[in-house]
Amino acid sequence: MTTARNRAINRIHRDRTLAAKTRLLQVPEAAKNQVNGTTFPDERLELIFTCCHPALATDAQVALTLRTLGGLTTGEIARAFLVPEPTMAQRLVRAKRKIKAAGIPFRVPPDHLLPDRLVAVLAVVYLIFNEGYGGRGELAAEALLLGRALAELMPDEPEVHGLLAMMLLLDARREARFRGGEMVLLADQDRSLWDTAQISDGRAVLDRALALHGRGPYVLQAAIASLHADEPRDWPQIAALYVELSRLTDSPVVELSRAVAVAEAEGPMAGLDIVDRLALEDYRYLHSTRGELLRRLGRTEEARDAYRHALALVHDDAERRLLERRLAELGTATGSA
Repeated sequence: MTTARNRAINRIHRDRTLAAKTRLLQVPEAAKNQVNGTTFPDERLELIFTCCHPALATDAQVALTLRTLGGLTTGEIARAFLVPEPTMAQRLVRAKRKIKAAGIPFRVPPDHLLPDRLVAVLAVVYLIFNEGYGGRGELAAEALLLGRALAELMPDEPEVHGLLAMMLLLDARREARFRGGEMVLLADQDRSLWDTAQISDGRAVLDRALALHGRGPYVLQAAIASLHADEPRDWPQIAALYVELSRLTDSPVVELSRAVAVAEAEGPMAGLDIVDRLALEDYRYLHSTRGELLRRLGRTEEARDAYRHALALVHDDAERRLLERRLAELGTATGSA
């Protein structure tokens, strides 16, 4: 895989050198045959656009690119898509077979075709960042570099700016998210550790997205991240933005986030009503969220069961320590049923 990646980068170098020398020689016929007339600010981004071929389904584009170029394992990609690892492995195999059977070329698309691949490219960068946000700082940094390169390449695309703004705003809290090897929830974070300059940068990028009339999922997520940086937080407004985000994405994960905002705005019972309608049985955050809401309602035994369920699904040590502490704090009290 590393050899293939290096060969691809070398191929891009050769194509660029050929194009540059052709222009210097001013040979019109040769200029017509340039392999790549697109100027990419980042070679890795160029490879991602190359891999995100529209002949594949978007999910397959994203999964295959994450596996080949994003540095994610099949298990990590499966968790990102909320599917079992064997299912994701089969999807990757089918995508590779289709590439071979259809003779899909490994070629960078020209400028006018870039928007056709943008949805998948944005998803790749987002999921690389999401994996890095859980503690792999090198992946978060990589995603930010790719996001900045995307904004340079496609300055008039609001969703590009929305994604970059969201990543900047979330990454600004990086130093406060872990303490002593344990994940620290937003409400408990030391705000003095937040990077205020980066928050300002993120909000400036968000303003650019809004000026371009951006109303897509990444712009909405950036707006939510910006509101989370306020003190006090405007929970009704955050919940309202999640309503719109849920409408656009039809995602149960977004509904889970909306449940948290509703619980803060209207009380834990209102949030729990939403959580209990979601089909996310194998999603650890559903059970940890449910455990927290049940704890607030004094339903200690149910909360304990929910936290244990979350612990059985967790893969990250920092999250595990947080859940174990939450479970220990419940003690032996039984609370009300």
